[in-house]
Amino acid sequence: MPLRIPKLGMAMTEATFVEWLVDDGAVVADGQPLYSVETDKVESEVPSPAAGILHQAAEPGEVYPVGTEIGTLDVPD
Repeated sequence: MPLRIPKLGMAMTEATFVEWLVDDGAVVADGQPLYSVETDKVESEVPSPAAGILHQAAEPGEVYPVGTEIGTLDVPD
C-alpha cells in the first residue's frame, strides 16, 4: 500500500517532510502516527491507514508535492 503526502488543506500543494515517527521496517498499528509534515500554516502527524510493515522512502527536510509516494506499507492478507 503506497503512503503519500496527504492534502491537509484546500490550498495545499506541497509539504515539507519533517520526520518519520517509526523506524524503517517496523510493524505499525492502524491509526498509529507514522510521520509528520509541515505546511506554511501547521505541522501535522499523519496516521497509518492500516496495520503493516513500514518501508520508508522520503527524506526529512525535503519538500514534496501533494500525492507524492513517500513510502509503502506491507499489509498482511
